[in-house]
Amino acid sequence: MFLIKQRASRYALLAILITWAFGLPTTNAQTFHLSDATDLVPVNVKAAAAEYKGRKAVLITRDVPKAGEVFKDGFALLKGVDFQDGTIEGEIALKVTAPVGAPGMSRMPGFVGIAFRARPDASRYDLFYLRPGNSTSDDQSMRNHSVQYTSEPDYGWSKLRRQWPWVYEAWADLKTETWTKIKIEVKGRSAKLFVNGSEQPSLVVDGLKGEDLRGGIALWGYPDEEAYFSNFHIVNWPPAPVKNGSEAAGSWQVTLGNYRGTLQLKRDGNKLAGNWSGAVGKAHAVTGTWRNGYIELSFDTEWGNPANPTIAPALLVGWIDGDAGSGRMSVTNLADGRWTAMRKP
Repeated sequence: MFLIKQRASRYALLAILITWAFGLPTTNAQTFHLSDATDLVPVNVKAAAAEYKGRKAVLITRDVPKAGEVFKDGFALLKGVDFQDGTIEGEIALKVTAPVGAPGMSRMPGFVGIAFRARPDASRYDLFYLRPGNSTSDDQSMRNHSVQYTSEPDYGWSKLRRQWPWVYEAWADLKTETWTKIKIEVKGRSAKLFVNGSEQPSLVVDGLKGEDLRGGIALWGYPDEEAYFSNFHIVNWPPAPVKNGSEAAGSWQVTLGNYRGTLQLKRDGNKLAGNWSGAVGKAHAVTGTWRNGYIELSFDTEWGNPANPTIAPALLVGWIDGDAGSGRMSVTNLADGRWTAMRKP
């Protein structure tokens, strides 16, 4: 019995040593005071110890690309973090250093944020970022661009704004050169951004676009700015029961608010084809794409007088998880909202 216990102790110790050696978390909670840069792995950025507005912090900067130079994405990874679902809390401050009147810099609202489920080389990650200079703008459109979600590199702000105006960005009360408390909650396909201790989120993302369900957490800055970060605390939750790679082919019962329909799909590699029949059209051809369980579908819909309906193109996107699916659907100039689906036997 003693030998068994002794072996068990050795195996436990070996597991701990391996965990330390590879930088993996040993508990579900991690704290990073960020009084220096020792807990960071810079990727195409510079990280240094700093003091800002009376507190110790780390400063993240990156150089402006030179003429003809390829801009490489980057951030500073927190060491030893493997994150899927949970909370990320910290404090951020931003100082814009672009000279007034510099080319392309006539108006700089600032960009600073937190990446999560990030690959170590910054090739893919989900991101919440702040634009403090927009928060107090006299232009309401600019005010609505105060907080933003993107998923790099495939779903940047420009694509999300064109396809889904005002869905992935919102207003929040922000200031430059001021410490701002940030909290991010991530669960499965959804994430929420809270600012300055508010009980209500400033931005809710239902249907994260990222290709990876887990990865690192990183501090994200922008050229010609000083991004400061301090006092980060991360808590890992048990992962939500979602997985990538689910099959989209088959027959689906789809709910769009008060509307119902049947979606028949076939898949050939990354291409989808089929038809839609339901409250907004009968036997309409469907085309689209499949990416690791994420679908984007296009088809025509019918609205108004059944004898002479208005034909409007629809875009339906979202995730398939096993025998269920959910996401967003928009109908040009007519409607926008969520959809859910269940696979039919």
